[in-house]
Amino acid sequence: MSRIAKKLIIIPNGIHVSLSNNNIIINGNNITNSYSFSNKVIIKINENKLLVNPLTNDKKSWAIAGTTRSIINNIIIGITTGFSKTLQLIGIGYRAQIDYKKNILTLFLGFSHTINYEFPKSIMIKCINNTDIVITGYDKQLVGQTAANIRSYRTVEPYKGKGIRYLNEIIKIKEIKKNK
Repeated sequence: MSRIAKKLIIIPNGIHVSLSNNNIIINGNNITNSYSFSNKVIIKINENKLLVNPLTNDKKSWAIAGTTRSIINNIIIGITTGFSKTLQLIGIGYRAQIDYKKNILTLFLGFSHTINYEFPKSIMIKCINNTDIVITGYDKQLVGQTAANIRSYRTVEPYKGKGIRYLNEIIKIKEIKKNK
């Protein structure tokens, strides 16, 4: 049985939650987000509390209920506080620029060409300096996917540690092979 599904979700003030069939709509802070959940799950709303229960008492239904509860909780957290990820560009000449009008992040990563990444409109990207990129948004999955897409252009190489890495990510540096 899922222990996560048994936890209540407390709905903060200013957040409005409504149910229709197998769809939950969450409004707040001028943001509207919806999620279509499985028909193996029952959602109950009591005043400012939300409870997710499985329809039947089998292992698969409890797993779906736990996943549904986590996704709904992340939507509420995203609308109230938001999510962020920070990327660091490590390498000589590695830098980033942003064109906010076109929603394009331009990356200079040591290639013979620049990389233009068009990010979604619901995501906000800031360059603190030329080498630190902060990605923020209300959708946890979209923030993580955007960070992973940017990171995939130049993953960290294991010998010198050059590339794009998450903030505070620990990279094991390999020792260079030596001839005897």
